[in-house]
Amino acid sequence: MNSLSTAPKLEVEIAGLRLKNPVMPASGTFGYGEEFSPYLDLEQLGAIVTKGISLAPKAGNPMPRLAETPAGMLNAIGLQNVGIEAFCSQKVEFLKNISTPVIVNFFGNTLEEYIEVARRLNEVERVNAVELNISCPNVKAGGIVFGTDPVTAARVVSAVRREVQVPLIVKLSPNVTDIRVMARAVEDAGADAISCINTLTGMAVDLERRCPKLANVTGGLSGPAIKPVALRMVHQVVSSVSIPVIGIGGIMCAEDALEFLLVGARAVQVGTANLVSPSAMADIIVGIEAFLAQRGIENINAWIGSLK
Repeated sequence: MNSLSTAPKLEVEIAGLRLKNPVMPASGTFGYGEEFSPYLDLEQLGAIVTKGISLAPKAGNPMPRLAETPAGMLNAIGLQNVGIEAFCSQKVEFLKNISTPVIVNFFGNTLEEYIEVARRLNEVERVNAVELNISCPNVKAGGIVFGTDPVTAARVVSAVRREVQVPLIVKLSPNVTDIRVMARAVEDAGADAISCINTLTGMAVDLERRCPKLANVTGGLSGPAIKPVALRMVHQVVSSVSIPVIGIGGIMCAEDALEFLLVGARAVQVGTANLVSPSAMADIIVGIEAFLAQRGIENINAWIGSLK
C-alpha cells in the first residue's frame, strides 16, 4: 500500500456541474441548507440539496410521522415545505452567500404542477441544478405514482426538460419491479443524471397500543437497513444508462460512500446519517480522502466504477 504525500483530488462532474467532492445531503434531511449551517461548514460539501419544493406550501402528514427501526428509521413527513413562492423570497437569500452548488429538489401532484414549479425554479439564478422527485401520486390518474410507471415518468421528465436549462437530475423510487426500466425511460426522456434510491415503503406497529407507529400507517424506510438494496439498484442503473448516477441509501460512513462510488455512482447523497450526526458528511469527506491517500490513489475518478 503506497500512501500519497499530497491529498487526492476529490473533484467530480455531474452533467456539467463541477463538484469539489462527491458528497451531498439527500433531500428532506437537510432543510434548506441554513438549518445545518451552525453545525457544518457548507463550503465543505460537494453540493447542497434542498428539501422538496412544491407549487403550494404543504403542512405534511399528521403526527407521529417518525419511527425508529432496528437499523434505520421510517418517516412519513409528507413532503412538508414552504412552497415555491416562499422558497424564492425567503430561502434563496441565504444560499447566495454560499459558493457550494445548490440542487433544488421539487415535486408535484399533477403534470401541470411539475411544469409550473420547474418554470419558476428556472428563473432563480442561484439554482445550479434541479432534482425531480417522481415518487408522488398523480392525482389526475387515480393516484398512480409518477415514478412507478415508465410512460408516466417519461412524460413528466420530458415536460420538465423543456422548462429548465440547468442540469436535470431525476430521483428514482425503489418501489418498482425493475428499476432499470425506469432508468432507461427517464434517460430517453431527457434526464441529465439519475439519483437513486428514494426510500423503501415500510411499516411499524406498536404492540401495546395495537396500532401503527406512524399516523400515515406506512412510511419511507431509510438508513443502514436499505444499503444492500440501494447498492444493488445503483449497480443495475449504472449498467443500464450512459448518464451519471448519484447513489443514495444507508450511507453512514466513508466506507459506505466508497462502495457506491466503486460500483459506478459518480456522487453520493447522505440522508439518515445527518440526523444522527450533523457533521456526518464532513466526516465522510475526510474519510474518503484518507482511504484514497492510504492506497496511493491520486484522483477519486480512478476509483469510481472500478469494481472488478
